[in-house]
Amino acid sequence: MLNKRQYFLILFLFSVVLSFAQEKKNDTTSIGLDKELVVIEEQNIERKPIDPLRPSKAAFLSAILPGAGQAYNKKYWKIPIVWGAIGTGIYFYVRNDKQFDRYRDAYKRRLAGFTDDEFSDADGNPLISNDGLIRAQQQFRRNKEISLLVTIGLYALNIIDANVDAHLLQFNVDENLSLSPHYQYNQMENSSDLGLTLNFKF
Repeated sequence: MLNKRQYFLILFLFSVVLSFAQEKKNDTTSIGLDKELVVIEEQNIERKPIDPLRPSKAAFLSAILPGAGQAYNKKYWKIPIVWGAIGTGIYFYVRNDKQFDRYRDAYKRRLAGFTDDEFSDADGNPLISNDGLIRAQQQFRRNKEISLLVTIGLYALNIIDANVDAHLLQFNVDENLSLSPHYQYNQMENSSDLGLTLNFKF
């Protein structure tokens, strides 16, 4: 007659043997399926040739005409963004340059002894003092320089984007080179196993 401890021990061993046999069967089945999948994948792999000059060409086209590199990379949705960003920088540069010229011309006329500039009334009384004209010139000159720097930065960013995008388009993402995490429950130790699998086939 078995006592309770022996009875539970036999049940435990029996369950371990069954689970081990099931895992072995699953492993064998998965290995067979994996071999079939590998054969199918090897037949269907279509390798695209890598063009080492593609990133340079994309950058060169963007340097000649902003947005041309994005068109070369077939990222057409980026072209309006590039044109809008650079166009905005140019707009603010031109606007601040015109305002700077207005205040500078008025100041130069006052230094020459005239009182008919646009910042004086009909009687020749100044609506803006000479110091005010000088401060306005300084402000619009600073705004003009900032607009120029921002425009140059956006132009450079357009070139960098085309170059990096061309690099990424040629990045190898097929199944021959893959890195994937995996999770498995360990029934023997009643714990979880985490791992990282690197597949490299050539």
